[in-house]
Amino acid sequence: MFRRSLALGAVGDPPSPPWRPPLWARPFASRLGCGGGQGFRQVVFSFTMFGDLFEEDDSSVSHNQYGKGKKLKTKAVEPPPPREFTNLSGIRNQGGTCYLNSLLQTLHFTPEFREALFSLGPEELGSLEDKDKPDAKVRIIPLELQRLFAQLLLLDQEAASTADLTDSFGWTSNEEMRQHDVQELNRILFSALETSLVGTSGHDLINRLYHGTTVNQIVCKECKNVSEKQEDFLDLTVTVKNVSGLEDALWNMYVEEEVFDSDNLYHCGTCDRLVKAAKEEKSKPDVNLKDLQNEEEIDDPLMILKTILLQFLQLHSQTFLLSSDESTVRLLKNSSLQAEPDFQRNDQQIFKTLPSESPGFNGRTSCPHWFDINDSKVQPIKEKDIQQQFQGKESAYMLFYRKSQLQRPPEARGNPRYRVPHHLLSEMDATNIELQTKRAECDSTENNFELHLHLGPHYHFFNGALHPVGSQTESVWDLTFDKRKTLGDLRQSIFQLLEFWEGDMVLSVAKLLPAGLHVYQTLDGDSLTLSEIELADGEDIFVWNGVEVGGIQIPTGSDCEPLLLNVLHLATSSEGEKCQQLIEFPHVFPSNAEVGTVFTSLAIPGGVVLINNTESIGEKNWTTIPKVDLKKTFREQGLRNGSSILIRDSNHDNSLLTKQEKWITSMNEIDWLQVKNLCELESEEEQVRISATVNTVVFDIRIKAIQELKLMKELAENSCLRPIDRNGKLLCPVPDNYTLKEAGLKMGSSLGLCPGRAPTSSQLFLFFAVGSDVQPGTEMEIIVEETLSVRDCLKIMLEKSGLLGDAWHLRKMDWCYEAGEPLCDEDATLKELTICSGDTLLLIEGKLPPLGFLTVPIWWYQPQHPSGHWKSHQDRRNCTPSQGGIWRAISAQGAPGDAHAEVSLHYLGDIDISEDATLMELKSQAMTLPSFSEFVIPSPAFLRAWTVESKRPSRLLRADQQQLKEYKLGRRTEICLEPLQKEENLGPQDVLLRTQMRLPGERAYALPMDMVWDAVRGWTAGSLRQRVADFYSLPVEKIEIAKYFPEKFEWLPISSWNQQITKRKKKKKQDNLQGAPYHLKDGDTIGVKNLLAEDDDDFSTVTDDIGKEKQKQLALGKRKSQEALRVQSSHVFSGAETPARPRGPEASLSIHVGSFR
Repeated sequence: MFRRSLALGAVGDPPSPPWRPPLWARPFASRLGCGGGQGFRQVVFSFTMFGDLFEEDDSSVSHNQYGKGKKLKTKAVEPPPPREFTNLSGIRNQGGTCYLNSLLQTLHFTPEFREALFSLGPEELGSLEDKDKPDAKVRIIPLELQRLFAQLLLLDQEAASTADLTDSFGWTSNEEMRQHDVQELNRILFSALETSLVGTSGHDLINRLYHGTTVNQIVCKECKNVSEKQEDFLDLTVTVKNVSGLEDALWNMYVEEEVFDSDNLYHCGTCDRLVKAAKEEKSKPDVNLKDLQNEEEIDDPLMILKTILLQFLQLHSQTFLLSSDESTVRLLKNSSLQAEPDFQRNDQQIFKTLPSESPGFNGRTSCPHWFDINDSKVQPIKEKDIQQQFQGKESAYMLFYRKSQLQRPPEARGNPRYRVPHHLLSEMDATNIELQTKRAECDSTENNFELHLHLGPHYHFFNGALHPVGSQTESVWDLTFDKRKTLGDLRQSIFQLLEFWEGDMVLSVAKLLPAGLHVYQTLDGDSLTLSEIELADGEDIFVWNGVEVGGIQIPTGSDCEPLLLNVLHLATSSEGEKCQQLIEFPHVFPSNAEVGTVFTSLAIPGGVVLINNTESIGEKNWTTIPKVDLKKTFREQGLRNGSSILIRDSNHDNSLLTKQEKWITSMNEIDWLQVKNLCELESEEEQVRISATVNTVVFDIRIKAIQELKLMKELAENSCLRPIDRNGKLLCPVPDNYTLKEAGLKMGSSLGLCPGRAPTSSQLFLFFAVGSDVQPGTEMEIIVEETLSVRDCLKIMLEKSGLLGDAWHLRKMDWCYEAGEPLCDEDATLKELTICSGDTLLLIEGKLPPLGFLTVPIWWYQPQHPSGHWKSHQDRRNCTPSQGGIWRAISAQGAPGDAHAEVSLHYLGDIDISEDATLMELKSQAMTLPSFSEFVIPSPAFLRAWTVESKRPSRLLRADQQQLKEYKLGRRTEICLEPLQKEENLGPQDVLLRTQMRLPGERAYALPMDMVWDAVRGWTAGSLRQRVADFYSLPVEKIEIAKYFPEKFEWLPISSWNQQITKRKKKKKQDNLQGAPYHLKDGDTIGVKNLLAEDDDDFSTVTDDIGKEKQKQLALGKRKSQEALRVQSSHVFSGAETPARPRGPEASLSIHVGSFR
């Protein structure tokens, strides 16, 4: 886990970016802890081992709670927020891309890199508009980088998105959720850019900016012969442990000599024998020949040497003082003290670099412009806070430098539009105008909130609280109002809304309690805005005259808040005598009333009062109130809504509590474990209880269980304890040396004493099964070494399963007990793939596809349609299901109303296809499957493709020319193909729905018809209703529609909010049908009811009734089987918790680049 943190310093362009120099200069960077050298600006780019990985707050749901007890308010789709006061833009995290965000910010704030990229125009890179054209040569990665950098510079939004960039990398959603190493990403990204820029003027961009050379020299001590070897690099790795600073780390690795002597002599080729020698590694600076004046100077070795020497002295100005004419140089007496004036004179200030182990600031002059860029958030940060943050373990991980001598032109300072290509300037300007318009609209919407007006004339005071006299519709009116307006405006609007109101109007804050509606404080100050009054969204407002309700003066305020209590007392017989039967009923009391008033309210002469404030009504939870405390109020006694009061005679004992068989005493604390004999050996006892504590060692429990079960002593060397879960399944054996706390076992758990030893610390206990449909209890078990390779593990499991052949692979069962991603690297060890004891591996038939290919199962899907759809030869013969898949003929579900109940999928076979192939190519390849010959389809254009989830069509795949990798299908995706009557071309805003007209007088529907709904104007109920009405040629006010949920056999009516606007005389915000509770998507079934022919509100069918009854019976049977399993597992009180499943293994990082050579 990495923490996303990037600290930037500002000099030059406000706010200034971080810089990185050509890496040959790195060894000459400043001494850490001594204030730094003048040669370089220094910037920290850091990843640390702590911090919240997913602390994004870019959610569309507000997490602020409005008022007491109010529900969370879901925001409508809104534009991204603008930049904050720092005027810098962050980057949104896609789930695990914090490392990518920090690297992109660093490159963006490097002007040499950014502007070199901007200098490449469409004539060299192509255009993103042409990326989907088959013959276009578009260099997508640099184009997306250009666009991202332009957004970070110019777009007025808090954070930019990297989704398009990662799509250009070829990453799937799984890769975007994984963490990777930032240094590895840096190298792979640079390599991808170099490949993308082949043949352009930017082909040497990376080499020009970041290339360096190291020279390994070995000098013979005898003949002085020098052996040299040069190596190129883009970054340097140094060891920082036990090193005071970066300068020392670089010295140790690249300057300090390594001596070959004694037993470690060097073989000199010139001397032809073993000799003493010295080895050192140096960085080789790339001499800037532009500093030389003419070609004669370039050819003059002395002039080249002079140039190198001057560059070196300038880089080490804290140590050497060069004269103004560059003719003399002298050593400073105290470089740490004398360097300060030069530091202050230099207009390019130096930023201190944080070391890996210690801060090394030494109280030097700090820069006022440091920023902490944490994904979306950009905040200013003080230098002392940086020092504190990067102390100890939270150390800097990667450092970037840029030469401070690199000057920015005057026109670039404070000008973010500098060198940005014209087409990107136009795009950013247009987007900013669009964002500004959307924010203005959203601001108006966001400042509206909803109030619930409870009308006093429609309420009466009863049983301690207010209750509506008539229906809820008459008593409560909902009002949407602008919270920026004043209380006086609200009062005036309510006056206009309530035309029947006469006299004074008082507005009071109320709250719905279990006892009913209670009025709290009255709202005062007509000149105050509703925000200043702190009215919450969804607040209840009681509208009355401020005196009485229904002729009764009502109590107000929090002091007299009504409490709804459960009262219990002995029943009275017809003769007036008390019997041994308790009666329970609710009663309302004011919270400020004395407890003793309970006798008066209930007309009971007296007795003893017991109270219970807990949810469990056990004997030990009742407390008797002394007589002196009966004068205390209910609130002082701690009673709240739902608390219970028991009233009994003073001469009654506590046996009343147990005689009623209504309560139980609390169970004593469990201090034992239950061990069951599973060694298949006869014993006097099947199971025993072993006393233990959380610190008891498992070995002691096992030995004691063997003794108490009176089993053979030989089992002490060849047995183990295995937890039994609530379903009776044996889990992974527990090591003998663990304590119960370390093993995660709870008191009262059930363990099985099983034959065989527990795995050692270097072994793994694994479950495995054949196929993906694993039934509980059918898994096999195996103990293997953690260093075993996946290939060898597969062989062992195949041999133990009695399976032959090499067409198998392993998958790890995921957290939802389904086949997860395959273990692709068969040479990797189980330990390297983080396979842990207790994991379940699945043997899946079929070889893994090559890299870059997908194995896609293909299904045939033919929903019910009224006429004209393509039919198979099997349809024409009305045959039974074909082999290898599920198929139901049309006649099987042709009855009206049944078309939505079943989904028929017929398995055709698997195809291996490249991720670079298009959807059209997938359809064409699927048509070559032998099983496809049953169907008559003219061309691939007459097929519609869906992904399959839970054995149902799920996501519609549109755009036949789009590549499969752009759909991010993943390795487990299955595709079903649906025949079409004609070709279709769905747009990005088109929604495909199955509509069914309800048959009048019958609880059934006509066959479904496909309807395309253009949702470009929004996913609103009004828009959908209008489209359905046009589709069936009916007036929109004469239809009702509902969405069908087949998994629940339920219809959810889609309300007509427009009709409610006129009735309630207010504007109601329109919901998005993509959100809760409808979650509308392609392929959903919409039921349509013609109100001209049928005017009831029932959408259900007979099939739905049958389905619900079946679900009810299945749930009942499941509960019974679970209860039977618990009984079979010897009354397990508290099964051991299943060991936590480890995080998935880190996959290798890659970026896919097209060929441009």
